[in-house]
Amino acid sequence: MSNLQGLAKDTAIYGISSIVGKFLNYLLVPLYTYVLQRTADYGIVTNLYAWTALLLVILTYGMETGFFRFANRDDYDAPSVYRTSFMALLTTSAIFAVLCVIFQHPIANAMGYAGHADFIAMMAVTVALDAFASIPFAYLRYQKRPITFAVLKLLFVILNIAFNILFLIVLGLRDVHYVFLSNILATAIQTLILLPFTLPRHGHFSLTTLREMVRYSLPLLILGIAGIMNQTIDRIIFPYLYAGADADAQLGIYGACFKVAMVMMMFTQAFRYAYEPFVFAKHKDKQSVEAYADAMKYYILFSYLILLCVIVYLDIFKYIIGSAYWEGLRIVPVVLWTYIFQGIYFNLSFWYKLTDETKYGAIFSLIGLAITLVLQIVGVPRIGYWASCGSSLVCYFVIMLISYLVGRKHLNVPYDLRRIGLYTGVIVVLLAAYYACAALLPSICSLSTTLYKMSFGTILIIVYALIAYRWDIRSILPHRK
Repeated sequence: MSNLQGLAKDTAIYGISSIVGKFLNYLLVPLYTYVLQRTADYGIVTNLYAWTALLLVILTYGMETGFFRFANRDDYDAPSVYRTSFMALLTTSAIFAVLCVIFQHPIANAMGYAGHADFIAMMAVTVALDAFASIPFAYLRYQKRPITFAVLKLLFVILNIAFNILFLIVLGLRDVHYVFLSNILATAIQTLILLPFTLPRHGHFSLTTLREMVRYSLPLLILGIAGIMNQTIDRIIFPYLYAGADADAQLGIYGACFKVAMVMMMFTQAFRYAYEPFVFAKHKDKQSVEAYADAMKYYILFSYLILLCVIVYLDIFKYIIGSAYWEGLRIVPVVLWTYIFQGIYFNLSFWYKLTDETKYGAIFSLIGLAITLVLQIVGVPRIGYWASCGSSLVCYFVIMLISYLVGRKHLNVPYDLRRIGLYTGVIVVLLAAYYACAALLPSICSLSTTLYKMSFGTILIIVYALIAYRWDIRSILPHRK
């Protein structure tokens, strides 16, 4: 249980920094939605950031997970693994940045941003810096330095916000160009400060090690590309599929409403930061599978709590975005469930990473991508962004289920399906009660609809928290002697 307490501590540190960072980034959403002239402008931001997410996966080519795998193997020297990873990412990221700057005009024309080649150049350099920095940040996690990791991550957020405020408000330069300029400046400063903490000081570069890491990581690259496309393809291809003339405006609404559900993604990301090094280190322990099973249960337990809180207090969370975007708020519960399935799938994915069967991850992600593309191609021209968020939900549910069924044959993790099923039943009943009462009781209650819904929902949150505490949470809390 002490291992789980350590995991919980690291998750809390990563989580606090992630939550604070994302909360501060939330401040940019109302800034953009109120300051930028059109909802279509935020659509451009949404589209280009989706492209950068995809490029980031390609430029890291699975080396982050490969680093954790090889650094924890007894037959490899960890400092040499780090130096090799560091030099590989530095080289490929630099080549990418230089090529994109040289060919920024034809790339901009091909993407429909003719006359805005500066957008492409700035985002290319930004994503190259981010890709390179992924290995130094992974090294901090490997060294179990979550506080340094968190401070440096928060530094970027603070700098990005400061530059946005400077350009968009103080100087009054209300143009999308300055959104991207703020990003590249903040990323560059963060990278310069990160390097002194993470420059390789030991070990040596090894082509043999690099070949082995690439061989291990290439299936993860396919997995990563398919996985990130499952997350971002909706925002990349939406302008090409949507039948109306207001594609950028609809994409802006869709992208803004996604931000409302980001609290679930924050938790999933914090859990991932702590869980990945935990799993590879714990794999040497004979009791590791029990720890993985417990981690899954607690991930689902807290995910359901977040789901309930966001839905109950959606009338507060909606003020993160401007009122012009509120028409899309109905997709928020769908997005929350999507993040939960995504997190469970990530948790399940370690069976093929630990058994070096990473090809299965690529297969699952390609299946998910096929589902996503088909549903979006068929649905977006008919029902707009509802097809986009619905396709993601179906995608992650299917690949989550497939990964579990196949994984049982390769790594027998004794997941507590009974308790997970009970929590799922409880959350479904509580949500049904919330929606039913929110629809029926305001007509016989003198309180305002919003106040009534939040009051009743708060009671449901307390009920769920008490159940979770009685069943599981108290067992992992430190006991006083």
